[in-house]
Amino acid sequence: MRKAIEIVKAHYDANDRHDIDDMLADIAPDCRWTEMDGFPCAGTYVGPQEIFRNVFQALGKSFDGYTFKLERLLDAGDEIVAVGDYSGTHRETGKTFNARVVHVWSVAGGKIRRFEQFTDTLRVAESMR
Repeated sequence: MRKAIEIVKAHYDANDRHDIDDMLADIAPDCRWTEMDGFPCAGTYVGPQEIFRNVFQALGKSFDGYTFKLERLLDAGDEIVAVGDYSGTHRETGKTFNARVVHVWSVAGGKIRRFEQFTDTLRVAESMR
């Protein structure tokens, strides 16, 4: 069985390839995915389809070139912490943003069970007005 860090790294590798199917492949049906309050798609979504619709698809509709650039992964066994940067251009305003971000992942039984985002929501909000 793959280690938690390998599963999370595979998610980011799929993100870099823009491969949604591979991004969702290791997400458990009961995974709780939380986007930070104040973020455009804030909330907690359960399961791959809710996550796709309310996070990945929603961000793609609102932003051109929305990206996450991974700087480093920290291995804490079944808990993984990712540090990096978001960037993008809001489609309606044409304004760009860059925001520092941390993701906290929980993996069990070879599946992603929980994800929580921590980011500078003000930077993103400023691009939207």
